[in-house]
Amino acid sequence: MKKISRRAIIALTAASVALLPVAVQAAPKPTATPTPSASAGLPKLPTAKTVRIAFFANVTHAPALVGQQLRFFEQYLNKEGTNVEYVLFNAGPAQIEALKGGAIDIGYIGPNPSVAGYTSTNGDLLNVVSGVASGGASLIVRPNITSVADLKGKKIATPQLGGTQDVALRSFLKDKGFATNVAGGGDVTVIPTDNATTLTLFKKGDIDGAWVPEPWASRLVLEGGGKVLVDEKDLWPGGQFVTTNIIAGKNFLKQYPGTVRTVLQANNSSIKWIAKNILPAKDAVQEQITKWTGKPLPDSVINRAWGQLRFTWDALPATLKKSADDAVNAGLLTLKPGALNGIYDLRLLNSLLKQSKQRLVSAGGLGQQ
Repeated sequence: MKKISRRAIIALTAASVALLPVAVQAAPKPTATPTPSASAGLPKLPTAKTVRIAFFANVTHAPALVGQQLRFFEQYLNKEGTNVEYVLFNAGPAQIEALKGGAIDIGYIGPNPSVAGYTSTNGDLLNVVSGVASGGASLIVRPNITSVADLKGKKIATPQLGGTQDVALRSFLKDKGFATNVAGGGDVTVIPTDNATTLTLFKKGDIDGAWVPEPWASRLVLEGGGKVLVDEKDLWPGGQFVTTNIIAGKNFLKQYPGTVRTVLQANNSSIKWIAKNILPAKDAVQEQITKWTGKPLPDSVINRAWGQLRFTWDALPATLKKSADDAVNAGLLTLKPGALNGIYDLRLLNSLLKQSKQRLVSAGGLGQQ
């Protein structure tokens, strides 16, 4: 199989930016919520007039959705004179292209697009500045597929070429002896497809399965009649792997570290609030999913999806490194020794954690902490 360069992958994903239904919207109307605890005593840092925050309308991005619904971002950022804009994406590679084009400043995103964005620009584009979520991705298949061997000759969807689930599927298949390629050939046909279309195709019988994040995995099970063939957490030691982290554009981080720190403060508040308010948190996520996609999730779907996830600001760097190795294994990425050195900058996050007497997080030797 011919190895595809990073440049080729970027070219393939760049075209999706123009086609992607990206929406930009200013802050929603206020919702009555508890004011998150303020973080005092930290040095004043430069702030921006506007920050554009990218995210997905997925349960895996629940802290971003909760932060929007409860206006945590506005409560913190507006006090510093910073306006907030939210930018919706379907998958990570398109978000990276938007960051390269200067269309966003900060993004909730998976590990593999983060790695591709960092390495394809020799470390000049971005830094990972926080964790968000662990878990919540599965390979869902038709009931007549009873083993991995049955995948031969089948059509399996992923959210986007080079995205986190796309890499996970291709690496898994290679480890099991199946060949794939980006043109859709090989032993298993991998079809990058946006999540909503994947559900439609699965219901119609046009695809045999999909490796997708929550809530789409649960929707394929509960609405599409599928079953779990592989729960990704079973492939990781301790069942923990980074699903979502926060990246900041490197130039934005250098110019406006105060704004990045405040976004992280809002994200931390969301994670703390979610842990203490599980049912209201689900409702908040439902409100945002409805706002951005036009319809809520069935209660059974969000309840199932929620149980697959853990929300944490821990960046889980060892699992990001493993995801990068999986991309290499799948033929989607070429990494030079030390290519990931410096990808993390967790100093702002750790300043917040230290101030609130929380355990500090590690960059795992891959950056500053």
